[in-house]
Amino acid sequence: MTSTTPTENNKSGLKKSDFQTEINGKQTDLYILSNELGMEVAVTNYGCAILSIMIPDKEGKYNNVILGHDNINSVINSPEPFLNTTIGRYGNRIAKGHFTLYGEEHQLTINNGPNSLHGGPTGFHARVWDAVQPNPTTVIFNYTSPDNEEGFPGNLNVEMAYRLENETNALVIEYRASTDKATIINLTNHGFFNLAGISNPTPSVLNNILTINADYYIPIDEVSIPTGEILKVENTPMDFRTPHTIGERIDEPFQQLINGSGYDHCYALNKTETGELSLAATCTEPNSGRCMEVYTTENGIQLYTGNWLNGFQGAHGAIYPARSAVCFEAQCFPDTPNKPHFPSAVLLPGDEYQQITIYKFGICNQ
Repeated sequence: MTSTTPTENNKSGLKKSDFQTEINGKQTDLYILSNELGMEVAVTNYGCAILSIMIPDKEGKYNNVILGHDNINSVINSPEPFLNTTIGRYGNRIAKGHFTLYGEEHQLTINNGPNSLHGGPTGFHARVWDAVQPNPTTVIFNYTSPDNEEGFPGNLNVEMAYRLENETNALVIEYRASTDKATIINLTNHGFFNLAGISNPTPSVLNNILTINADYYIPIDEVSIPTGEILKVENTPMDFRTPHTIGERIDEPFQQLINGSGYDHCYALNKTETGELSLAATCTEPNSGRCMEVYTTENGIQLYTGNWLNGFQGAHGAIYPARSAVCFEAQCFPDTPNKPHFPSAVLLPGDEYQQITIYKFGICNQ
């Protein structure tokens, strides 16, 4: 395994000039965030894609722990178009791209088998956002999604910020949105994490030890649409209430794992009240000693184990094979607009959508 960690300029080795271009009259750029502890995060305003997260391992060595690219053309043309981007207007799948809202039918773009996925092919991940960096730890992005973009109703104004804490190595993602017409909204970040660090090839995440704070999960059919049930994880390979490695049960002949080609499921998080910012999941990589805690105000979190990564090349020659990343996408439940008993994803004029999700990194006791 060859290390691909660069040593020049910033910790990520990324160059501002490699991310500067013009798309439909808007400029793309590179933004570097850093905190007082030495954590560094690189992002671009194309899709708000996170390009690198540099944090130390148990020996103090810094590596990039997210599967990024090292130039804007690779971000735009990535074989994984949602790689570490902000997802909208609706993260995850909507069955047949169709839903009815207050008696009005809406048809979205189909881009995943028979379904609409992650806001469509030109969703928020494929847009150039306005950006401002007010200080070394923060970048603020804004985007206005016009009425009927990808089929979604209403003009939607979105503000999203990445912020590093100075006291801990935590990346805080904050979202706000408002609309002039009833719409649906389900924003998330599709970070592809590998706590061992990217390399050539990037190692599997099957040894990562997970816990997920959820007694229930959302089962899916053969095209990854929720069946409408909310089932107990108890006595199934879906149960991460106590620590298990990702690979321990991922290939068991359990129908849900067959349907998802591994883990690709939304968990209904245990909450004492709606909107509570609480611990959703923990992930530990035993060789590096790195661990990550995920906190969110959302009701659900999608666990995805990189089942469809195909070995494409990323930053500094790193290779990303299947199951070389794990994703924790904080969100509403999939296909909520077609499942009235799921918690609502409707946003009305005069109301404000808010979400906070935190990825907190550290060294775990072995």
